[in-house]
Amino acid sequence: MPMAYVVRAAGSELSENQVIQFVAGQVAPYNKVRKMSFIDTIPKLAAGKILQKDLVSQRKYQLVSKL
Repeated sequence: MPMAYVVRAAGSELSENQVIQFVAGQVAPYNKVRKMSFIDTIPKLAAGKILQKDLVSQRKYQLVSKL
């Protein structure tokens, strides 16, 4: 299931619904974002690649902490 991780600009009033609607207008229906999360920073390697495993582990921690 597609999930977006968004870093807000300082002072931004961006909402989840605004992001989901914007992405829905830009991508095919099967790629629409159904879930999203605002985070402080996107974890990256020194080479600039995104650490997807860290994002997944953060999401798992959030889900477990809600239980």
